[in-house]
Amino acid sequence: MTSTASHALDSEQRRGKALLQSLCSRCHAIGPVGASPHPDAPPFRTFGDSKLYDDDFAQRLQTGLSTIHKDMPSFRFDRADAEAAVNYLKAIQVRPKRR
Repeated sequence: MTSTASHALDSEQRRGKALLQSLCSRCHAIGPVGASPHPDAPPFRTFGDSKLYDDDFAQRLQTGLSTIHKDMPSFRFDRADAEAAVNYLKAIQVRPKRR
């Protein structure tokens, strides 16, 4: 598997990374490598296209993201922060190697 994160992050992606670091890294692996501290929290690099390219994902970040996990807090992002977070997440996704 390879990652698209081999290039430098732009300023919006760096802002998204910092935001996710402050809010989410207690449970999730937020970078292109490493395990999540919480065993039930998926690494952000594994979200994949189906979640990140869903038109509703950034909107759900703005209206209050919550999950079925009882110990995950609900977060609410403003539009710019939601877009920065999604832009960063897209940059770190692991892609299967092409054959």
